[in-house]
Amino acid sequence: MKVALLVYDGLCAFEFGIMVELFGLPRPEFDHWYRLYVSGLEQGPLTASGGILVEAPYTLRMLDRAGTIIVPGWRGVDMPVPEKLIRKLRRASAQGARILSVCSGAFVLAAAGLLDGKRATTHWRYAAALARRYPMVHVDPDVLYVDEGHVITSAGSAAGIDMGLHLVRRDFGAAAANTVARQLVVPPQRDGGQKQFVGVPVGPDPNDAFARILDDLRINLRKAYTVDSMASRAGMSGRTFARRFKEVTGTTPHRWLQHERVRVVQSLLETTSLPLEQMAEQAGFSDAQLMRLHFKRVVGTAPKAYQRTFQ
Repeated sequence: MKVALLVYDGLCAFEFGIMVELFGLPRPEFDHWYRLYVSGLEQGPLTASGGILVEAPYTLRMLDRAGTIIVPGWRGVDMPVPEKLIRKLRRASAQGARILSVCSGAFVLAAAGLLDGKRATTHWRYAAALARRYPMVHVDPDVLYVDEGHVITSAGSAAGIDMGLHLVRRDFGAAAANTVARQLVVPPQRDGGQKQFVGVPVGPDPNDAFARILDDLRINLRKAYTVDSMASRAGMSGRTFARRFKEVTGTTPHRWLQHERVRVVQSLLETTSLPLEQMAEQAGFSDAQLMRLHFKRVVGTAPKAYQRTFQ
């Protein structure tokens, strides 16, 4: 199986290395394994992250002959995609090639129109920009990868491993994917999606009076709040407070509270071994069952699975 791995000036060395490890190493235990062809967008030597120089033995012509094409994270989400690359990707797609992207490589596929009308993902930091720039793309910021048949996109850099193992599973079966995963010393399939890796969102200006109210709510998450009780602290009517809250945070007061309580649970799971019932109490949930429900909705995985990953 011919796999063309795109390289270019400004290449992400980590993502490049992942793809070489997955598809470029000989694996004699499998019949008809992948054959990797590193294909340069420009003439080399090309500079990758960390000052590494990469010499691509093949040119973009290889994209015409490969059954699978991989685009690592692009050199910048605001950097234009050369027309010659767009033409090559469109032609390859029309000929039936599978095209994969890692992280911000989704912007390259979107620029070529290969994601129009399809679900796709990218790093959570870039998801809003991808959706805004390419409204025909249905961006899912929560998952590790999206398989749309002949087009597969993955989230942040390490999610390229998940996507690659998924492709191995598609091509060679679960046993082969498990074997490769063991050789890489990674799980063959990870629980949850990107949500569990998203940091605490940046709040509004701390000098703003409304921001001080939010900080006060964060400190006292154990208390039971209603919209009216929160509004009274701000000296507003319930309706005005709810409208202002949505303007500042982008969500409702109830949903914001649940997210903040989940963040407390995440911190406890990472740093303590408390029973879930005590974590629920400290975070302001009425019981552990309700905490599990909201945690799974916000983070995308169960509390215990999260703790095994991050503690």
